[in-house]
Amino acid sequence: MSASSILGRLKALRPASGEPTTTSEARGRAPEIPEGAERLVRLLEANIHANEFGEYVALRKWYAEPVTDAPGLGAPEGELDPAALQLLAPNASREIADPRQWLFLDTETTGITGGTGTYAFMVGLAWWDAGGLEVEQLFMRDYSDEHSLLVALAERIVERPILVTFNGKSFDWPLLETRYRMTRSIRPPTLRAHLDFLHPARNLWRLRIGSTRLAELELKVLGWNRGSDMNSWMIPQLYFDYLRGGPPEPLLPIFHHNQMDLRGLAALAARTLSLLANPEEHGHDGLELFGLSRICERRGESARARKHYAQSIDRDLPAETDRAARSSLARLAKRDGDFALALKLWEEMLGNSREGLEAYEQLAIYYEHRAREPHRAAALAKKALLELRNASHLGTIAAGVYRERRIRLEQRLARLERKSPGGLLAPGAAESRQDSDESNPDRPKGEKFHAGTG
Repeated sequence: MSASSILGRLKALRPASGEPTTTSEARGRAPEIPEGAERLVRLLEANIHANEFGEYVALRKWYAEPVTDAPGLGAPEGELDPAALQLLAPNASREIADPRQWLFLDTETTGITGGTGTYAFMVGLAWWDAGGLEVEQLFMRDYSDEHSLLVALAERIVERPILVTFNGKSFDWPLLETRYRMTRSIRPPTLRAHLDFLHPARNLWRLRIGSTRLAELELKVLGWNRGSDMNSWMIPQLYFDYLRGGPPEPLLPIFHHNQMDLRGLAALAARTLSLLANPEEHGHDGLELFGLSRICERRGESARARKHYAQSIDRDLPAETDRAARSSLARLAKRDGDFALALKLWEEMLGNSREGLEAYEQLAIYYEHRAREPHRAAALAKKALLELRNASHLGTIAAGVYRERRIRLEQRLARLERKSPGGLLAPGAAESRQDSDESNPDRPKGEKFHAGTG
């Protein structure tokens, strides 16, 4: 890279002075604003707004529906379903149920890694309005516009304090909080709640489509093709080129890209809420129901998790996911004391897969400690050791997992031998024995039969 190029890049990275300016003072600093800024405003048909810290550019557009080809994903009517919201944000305030309080946010930045040297030169916002989606984009013509933009953003958040993002908890909002702190004069606004739809999207759709990039979700979950779009990695360089005096036209696709992200986020939020609220009607396949089950289980909604695991199994899941669903349902059934269902599921899973080996072990635990049939428990442990060796020979189990499980099974067989001096008890001989702490020295006093023990 030439010396002139390096100097040009450093100039483009020049931070704002941080000094508050009046509108007239901001206009007096015109030499700092890139030459193409005025033409950009005209091309966009945008407006320049001013506050006590200076000026910023704002562009507004209204869409009758967030995305095309996806009916039913428009503005919600009335309050949102509390059960669905409980899965998204268990401890959020009651305001979360009012979609009029939601503010969708997506930023375009000078870097993808964050940090104090990264600026959000565009902050895209959207909210439900007049039965459609209102989109507003706040743009910095130069770093000197940052303070006024941040003030405008704070005002929008005061109006709608429920922030809705896609990966915003990890990137967008921490970056903006940093920018507020760096001003030393503008406090970051207080959020009532922050809903990040990346995390439920991973649970619901990653197994089916692999990628959980927003554009992929739009195409494969919402059925919406946003059309031609730019690569996100190009955006910082295009902004730097503009700051160095380049033409403003290459920035136009960035505005379009940001609008598409906001529209896709709004539609994805509506789709997710519909699925969480009414999976029987809006769940398209077993994989979605399996993902919903995992969300319910993590939130402590055991009854809902059991229901949806069972529904997902009935929808012909892929073999690996089917085993995972049966294993999870068996674990919850055991926790709830429903051993009839747990036994049925374990017996259906037996084999040398991870879930099949776990099923052998759980059955051995059941017959040793609950059914009091040590001979049957020993037979299951021996069979499990054989399947474990098969898995090791096939290379389907990690060496560390193999050793850990083998040691556990061998210890179980040894314990069953100690319980029966002279050899394993004959069938039926253990039913009359009381399984006290004295007769079972390997179990701590008061230990109860529960998942993962035995």
